Amino acid sequence: MGPVGDSARLWRFFGVYLLYCLNPRYQGRVYVGFTVNPARRALQHNRGRKKGGAWRTSGRGPWEMVLIVHGFPSAVAALQFEWAWQHPHASRRLAHVAQRLRGEAAFAFHLRVLAHMLRAPPWVRLPLTLRWLRADFRRELCPPPPSHIPLAFGPPPPRASASRPRAHPFGDTEPPPDQDAETRCSLCARALQDEEGPLCCPHPGCPLRTHVICLAEEFLREEPGQLLPLEGQCPGCKNSLLWGDLIWLCRLGTEEEEEDLELEEEHWTDMLET
Repeated sequence: MGPVGDSARLWRFFGVYLLYCLNPRYQGRVYVGFTVNPARRALQHNRGRKKGGAWRTSGRGPWEMVLIVHGFPSAVAALQFEWAWQHPHASRRLAHVAQRLRGEAAFAFHLRVLAHMLRAPPWVRLPLTLRWLRADFRRELCPPPPSHIPLAFGPPPPRASASRPRAHPFGDTEPPPDQDAETRCSLCARALQDEEGPLCCPHPGCPLRTHVICLAEEFLREEPGQLLPLEGQCPGCKNSLLWGDLIWLCRLGTEEEEEDLELEEEHWTDMLET
């Protein structure tokens, strides 16, 4: 994992999860879904369709959310991942994945599909995290996830209050520069005042502040032809940085934004099931 911990990754949360049915009558069935709030979504599934759950899980619980992939840059990106995971043989990017084998459990098949998805474009370029919510359900993926996709366990840490000042991931740092002073990009020397979210190195004492595009171009020097960096060396302190960590740090959300995302989740769920 990069220098930024889980707490930074949770703002603007978009996840695609795997449910496992524990009902003896339907045991072994699985369900793939999209969420911005895993704990709330799991409760909805177990409370039934009238309480916000899906019609395919209603009345068949209890369901356990055992795995979630998160870190998508947008709801659309997560929904595209969800659709491909649900319909792997309709996705041209997964044409190489074999059909479900005779006698292969649904759970094992979905893990096999997931393993290939994490190594297929465009998802292999995203700053995703693979999180097992139930460690006793954990299975090794084959092929294993790329090295830049961390493996995590347990529920995502709770979101910090949006009213609190942002904490630096490495503790105390130098005080922020005078907001009235003109701040310039460390790479191109152009002004940063109009930049919505300049990228800053999270390591203490590192003065790096750059335009997003400037640092992306710097990281992509070793990968010509790519559009999205995975990681690179900080031009200021020379420490290794994951691109996803930097983006999450600079785009922390608000409580109002979280409410909007929950409404968006309900909207997409209704559309996909009607």
